[in-house]
Amino acid sequence: MEITVKSPQEMTQVAESLLEYAGERKKFFLYGEIGAGKTTFTKALCALLGVEDNVTSPTYSLINEYEYNSSKTGDLALIYHLDLYRLEHLQEAMDIGIEDILYDNHLCLIEWPELIETLAPHNVVKINIEILDNSSRKVIFL
Repeated sequence: MEITVKSPQEMTQVAESLLEYAGERKKFFLYGEIGAGKTTFTKALCALLGVEDNVTSPTYSLINEYEYNSSKTGDLALIYHLDLYRLEHLQEAMDIGIEDILYDNHLCLIEWPELIETLAPHNVVKINIEILDNSSRKVIFL
């Protein structure tokens, strides 16, 4: 699936499309150069799900955790947002518990996932965000 986005405000519609496309899948790998909109997309998805916290890039914390009420169960649910840009070795990802996060039942969005692709579940959704002319973005779900 491919969607062209002309403004950051349109990312909410992209997030809705992702949830429909993903079905029951809960692990999302976000690809794109710096400034492509990976965190903007994550903010839109979190807002759509009802996260009330301020969603920020986990560039220095590596992992941010957000809570929301699941529309399916009404229970409190979690979203993990990771940014692996600063990691250089797979062992660093292992040290922060990446395997537990990849195989639990919570939503998870990972920016810069290249380092951990070999650990990925078979059903991960890959999202590529490309910068186009005029500040537009092309978002591709794989």
